[in-house]
Amino acid sequence: MAARRSRIPATKYPVERFTLDNGLRVVLTPDGSAPVIGVAVVYDVGIRSEPEGRTGFAHLFEHLMFQGSENLEKLAHFRHVQGAGGTFNGSTHLDYTDYFETLPSNALERALFLEADRMRGPRLTEENLRNQVDVVKEEIRVNVLNRPYGGFPWLTLPPVMFDTFPNAHDGYGSFDDLESATVADAADFFRRYYASGNAVLAVSGDIDVAEATELVTRHFGDVPARPAPRRPDFTEPDLTAERRTSYTDALAPLPAVAGAWRVPDPVTDFAAYLPYVVLAEVLTDGDASRLVERLVQRDRTVTSLGGYLGFMGDPFDVRDPTALLLQAHLPPGGDVDKVLRTMDEELERLATDGLTEGELARTQARMATHLLRDTDAVLGRALRMAVLEQQRGEPGLLNDLPRLVGEVTEEQVRAAAGTLRPERRAAVEVIAGGVR
Repeated sequence: MAARRSRIPATKYPVERFTLDNGLRVVLTPDGSAPVIGVAVVYDVGIRSEPEGRTGFAHLFEHLMFQGSENLEKLAHFRHVQGAGGTFNGSTHLDYTDYFETLPSNALERALFLEADRMRGPRLTEENLRNQVDVVKEEIRVNVLNRPYGGFPWLTLPPVMFDTFPNAHDGYGSFDDLESATVADAADFFRRYYASGNAVLAVSGDIDVAEATELVTRHFGDVPARPAPRRPDFTEPDLTAERRTSYTDALAPLPAVAGAWRVPDPVTDFAAYLPYVVLAEVLTDGDASRLVERLVQRDRTVTSLGGYLGFMGDPFDVRDPTALLLQAHLPPGGDVDKVLRTMDEELERLATDGLTEGELARTQARMATHLLRDTDAVLGRALRMAVLEQQRGEPGLLNDLPRLVGEVTEEQVRAAAGTLRPERRAAVEVIAGGVR
């Protein structure tokens, strides 16, 4: 075990944490290797938080946060960041929404002012709301309705696996729900979820900790204090019988299938969860992986294959309930049932016979490389630490993830594979309706 751990490189990014009087949690991680900073603000509100009748609202509100704020007119945020040589964006996830910038380090105060200003209050007007509803509707058309395999499987599989509205509904939203949204709805959503006590600010890169602390306190300290709302219980029971569904995609040229199995709680049972993260990579990452070698190269029953944790592919920033997903595209006339049976055979073989020589070490080394690469840039580091602080209160876990992945044993991976039984699976099949 010690020998394997020694082959996994480690990071030692320093972490400074504090909480302002208004409840805002702050994570600072200095790194003077380049004159660049990453700034991320993560709010504990995501797709699972939006109310019934308001599908797509979390994502719509992310758009509204860019339409001006307390002291800035529309597009001013864009001009101030880009004028300083920076880039910015935001994104909506199942369990959080983030806003972030990468800037030269001499623009730290500018970034802090901008984020604090919209934390006090975005500019919620009827004009902004109607405009952004149209923007989101067009995004749905481009990414889902008019795209082959649009929403597969992240939108199409949850309603097969889950029964409750928070976990099963369409996070992109229905046009009816989006069009019926009001400014009052947006204002209530802001008051409820965009509280300083419901947010984490992370700054990574070329900063002086004392100076950054003073600037954070200056700009965020007078944001009105509002506590975090009580987080709902999103718990759902595991499946006891397989669930299957299918639909025809008029634009899809080839059939496809995705299957998913529930996994342990990623936050409260992290030690039990980690082997599933490794298992997904053992099964699908690279030409030498189990299912790629069998289904793509040997049997030629699928043309492409992927496996990952979380419906949005985010194994280390998602809460329970979540799942391990396997998805595949098939050649014309492909047999979905045969593909699922082969997956079952390979999972059973792995659980019974174990891994081949070097298979686990090779996978773990590749996973560690990806983890290190993803947080090498200051923004990736700030985003990861902000979410780790938000969900676990452990931003320094970022330094430990490569080592922890490397400590997963063959026995743990085999045991995880043994739980992925057909009776615990939810699956969705795409029937090709497009021109071949």
